[in-house]
Amino acid sequence: MTDPRALSWPPAPIKTERLVLRESEARDRPAVIELNASPEVGTYLGGPRPRAELERTVPEVPGQRPGFFVIDLDGAMIGTIMLDPHAERPGHLRPDVGKTELGYLFLPQAWGHGYATEACAAALDWLADALPGEAVVLRTQTANKRSMRLAAKLGFTEVERYQDYGAEQWFGVWRSVTPSD
Repeated sequence: MTDPRALSWPPAPIKTERLVLRESEARDRPAVIELNASPEVGTYLGGPRPRAELERTVPEVPGQRPGFFVIDLDGAMIGTIMLDPHAERPGHLRPDVGKTELGYLFLPQAWGHGYATEACAAALDWLADALPGEAVVLRTQTANKRSMRLAAKLGFTEVERYQDYGAEQWFGVWRSVTPSD
């Protein structure tokens, strides 16, 4: 299997019915800070990060790395998607299941409109074309009902549940369907 980090980056913007998944730009910095400082967004991620710390540490153009997409709605950033190879990431990992992990964050005002389903499905389709057969994993707290519903809508299947960070976690996998499947 090809390492996702070996992909040519950035790809052309990915357009859906309502959204554009694109490379990060300097104009996205304030929204990236807001996203990571939001108490609502941080509920299942260990809480918000301090805004002052983010102002100091977020680069002028945030997220300039392979697998990082800004989700753009009508010219404004509403969230991010990460398709990260997680070889160096801490936490519960299962390289035997998949090397690439899907992560996403959306500003609270974007919740409840189907944007996460639309954007994540487009990112998974892009990855399936770029790396046919690549499995993608997802971790979330079982208490995060929105993420659990999204995982089901996207076609992730449960691999296991485990305890971490003082809460029950869910670990699932998604595999693209190829004509030979």
